[in-house]
Amino acid sequence: MRLCALPMVMPTIVGIFGVVAVYGGSGYLALAAQAVGLDWKPRLYGLGGILIAHVFFNLPLAIRLLLPAFASVPAESWRLAAQLGMGSRDIFRIIEIPLLRQQLPGIGIIIFMLCFTTFAVALTLGGGPGATTLEVAIYQALRFDFDLRLGAMLAILQILFCAGGAWAVWRTGRQMVLGTSARLVAYRYDGRTRGARLADFGVIVLGAIFLVLPILALVQKGLIGITAAASVESLLHAGLISLGLGLAGGMTATLIGYLIAQARQRAVSLGRKRGAMLLGLAGRLGLFVSPMVIGTGIFLAASGHIDLYRLAAAGVILLSAVMALPFVLGVLEPALEVAAERHDRLCAALGLTGWNRFCHTDWPTLRRPIATALALSSVIAMGDLGAIALFGNQDMVNLTLLLYSQLGAYRLDGAASTALILLALALVFYWTIERVVGGRELH
Repeated sequence: MRLCALPMVMPTIVGIFGVVAVYGGSGYLALAAQAVGLDWKPRLYGLGGILIAHVFFNLPLAIRLLLPAFASVPAESWRLAAQLGMGSRDIFRIIEIPLLRQQLPGIGIIIFMLCFTTFAVALTLGGGPGATTLEVAIYQALRFDFDLRLGAMLAILQILFCAGGAWAVWRTGRQMVLGTSARLVAYRYDGRTRGARLADFGVIVLGAIFLVLPILALVQKGLIGITAAASVESLLHAGLISLGLGLAGGMTATLIGYLIAQARQRAVSLGRKRGAMLLGLAGRLGLFVSPMVIGTGIFLAASGHIDLYRLAAAGVILLSAVMALPFVLGVLEPALEVAAERHDRLCAALGLTGWNRFCHTDWPTLRRPIATALALSSVIAMGDLGAIALFGNQDMVNLTLLLYSQLGAYRLDGAASTALILLALALVFYWTIERVVGGRELH
């Protein structure tokens, strides 16, 4: 599960480089073909490359979303299945298929929306007009053609698609009623045969190889090409900009996310379900509306009033915060729900409200979830390519934009080192924020 978390916190452009290092024309796959005497090179750039990159980034997300669904099956159900002598086929038909029918449509649509609104993957691996997505078309209209009208039309088209996806998620987001549980440890008795264990082992190994190979390739090529990296001054300057923009974007997203989560929790406690649902949907705008659409809105709102290229940092921070907001809410909302369940009555009895309640009750309880939300949003903001590509300029080049320019110029050795530095910086950044802000775990 820790391996599944890595692609989720890894900057997208870094993961793309790892995919190129394995499946590109001079990647591991091509070298393996040469080693066995085959004159074959994979053609990564195009729809095939986009598909591989999307699977690399979203396979861990699918696993992490499906595991809680399987974990929600009460232990009594597995024991009853064993007592009735049900085999794997019967368990799949009676327990797993109904569960998957409830969960898979929603998870599939969420991942489809993430792939539909992706920017960095399509821009880097598109390979030409044949694989141009709406995201890239909006970016080209705004950045190169300066055609706000075309950008707005494309943005409206994408909003319509995203609204359809959001409606589908809302319609399919149902929970399967599995009954109450005595909170026993859930063991599956059908997976203890040698054949089942071998099948499980094979699937896990194949998945691990698919996820690990790009990371290993990135580390290997990054260490080899360290001498071809950019100058120390350029790397230091870009690294400081990455840290500054990432921290500012993360703090903005965490603050807004905390306020939205609090307002939603208050609406739930007052029985205002529709208001709570609208607040949740508003906070998840970045999940269903692409950064290019939001950027188009910012461009249109600022047109004739503000020179966005002079206030590029503000645009990058705002856009990256909106994109990180759904992940912040995903961490804070469950924690706030538990905290409200435990402390609302006590705080009401003691008259603790506002800032006093936050300092004496909420902060000690929510410190670690807040730290996780801040670390996750900061890393997402630091590695986001869409915001910096849309609003960035020559004076504001972070490591993500530097890596993209090196990839575009086919300076793959230097790009490998920059990607490795960005990955290491993101992991250290994430760990430092969690440790410093989160403190020690309360027992």
